[in-house]
Amino acid sequence: MDNPNPNNIPVLSLAYLGDSVYETMVRDFLVRRLNARPDALHEEQLKMSNAAFQSEAAQAIAAFLTEDELAVLKAGRNAKTSHRPKGGTVAQYHAATGLEALFGRLWLDGNKERLDELFDIIQSTVKTKRNES
Repeated sequence: MDNPNPNNIPVLSLAYLGDSVYETMVRDFLVRRLNARPDALHEEQLKMSNAAFQSEAAQAIAAFLTEDELAVLKAGRNAKTSHRPKGGTVAQYHAATGLEALFGRLWLDGNKERLDELFDIIQSTVKTKRNES
């Protein structure tokens, strides 16, 4: 499988990759915006990489997705998994899996610009909403 069609990759494999893509984007975001020690960066990263935050992120971007993107998000959300979340609810975990599947798919499609657009929406929407609470 030198260059597999992303349409043929199982959704949980997309989520596996997307977890790494999302995590890297969070770390890049934090390093560029915070002048902090690694332990402080790690604390902030944990706040943005948990199931509850990612669930909110999935909700925040849903209205901005194309039909194809929304289909990947929903497929990831609805995927059967035996994993039990350590933190957050099962529903949050499934929503986070959908977000990760979408990020994995966009990465494989080479669509970095779209990843950046969606990540910007997440940062402006979820971070603002949490700061207002």
